[in-house]
Amino acid sequence: MGAPPRFQLCLVGGTFDRLHAGHRLLLDAACRAAARVEVHLTNDAMADQKSVNMQSFETRRDELLNWVASNAPTRVSIHALSDHHGPAPSHPTADAIVATPETKAECERINERRAENGLASLHIIEVAHLTDVNGQIISSSRIRNGLVDMDGHPWFSTEWEGRVLRMHPRAEPELKTPMGALYKGPESTPEVAMLAALEDIDTSQTILIAVGDVTVSTLLSLDIVPDMGFIDGQTKRTALAEEEQVDLSPFTHRIRATNPAGELTPELKDAVAQAAHLEEPVVVVVEGEEDLAPLYIHLHVPLHAVVLYGQPGVGVVAQSSSLETKTRCRRLLELFEVV
Repeated sequence: MGAPPRFQLCLVGGTFDRLHAGHRLLLDAACRAAARVEVHLTNDAMADQKSVNMQSFETRRDELLNWVASNAPTRVSIHALSDHHGPAPSHPTADAIVATPETKAECERINERRAENGLASLHIIEVAHLTDVNGQIISSSRIRNGLVDMDGHPWFSTEWEGRVLRMHPRAEPELKTPMGALYKGPESTPEVAMLAALEDIDTSQTILIAVGDVTVSTLLSLDIVPDMGFIDGQTKRTALAEEEQVDLSPFTHRIRATNPAGELTPELKDAVAQAAHLEEPVVVVVEGEEDLAPLYIHLHVPLHAVVLYGQPGVGVVAQSSSLETKTRCRRLLELFEVV
């Protein structure tokens, strides 16, 4: 048997957006140290001040409850936090609090306020940051920015760096299944399906990415310049006439990349990575084909990105670059042949 808990009640505060390995380490430390743990979870108003695309309070609470059910079902309670310090400065029974290196100073200020209130100081349990394979801190912001998954693993495998990925027949069935919402409309008037898709997208809070010449042209015809566009001068693998080619003038930046059909090249990967870091609209002109580009795009863009591409004869597909989409793209690429 392990040693009995040193403390009676440990406080834990935070946003816990996209519950990740670092969060779990923090919660484990609290549960090892105290007989009971109170988790004070920032409400939506506080969370939304930190960043765009934060999970809702209900979603964050549910993820915490799932962790509690599996790890400490009778010892942990979850409460809404509506101000910076919460109940910590006046909590009558708490005797410990968990901190990371950057929140330790706040915990010390809480103890100053407790002294003013005639209460004993909380013992500060400092938990070091968890780092990923590249030595960087696993954080919710890096997850939201699309850099790592919730265990700190990079979305783009180091094994793929500098290599060509060639589509394998085993990946084809899944590639034929759209990842995202399909909006139907006549092929002759693609703006019908596009307008339906845009009704469900808050373009002010979204990185809008268009893949395909028709998709990019349709957005431009609606006076919408996507943040990122990918074109190859073709539609249905047929070269577009000069008068049908995409007008590149609305884009601030232009990047060119070579990418043969059925492959994903290091050149395309570098173009996607470069485009993802630009703040002004950028178009990537692909010599070859851009059909598979979304697999690389999703692994390099933040979670508040949406990829639009055409479904020939049907309409347009809108893919949110969610954790689920990124996971599926990575799994699909693992089916490709590395050459």
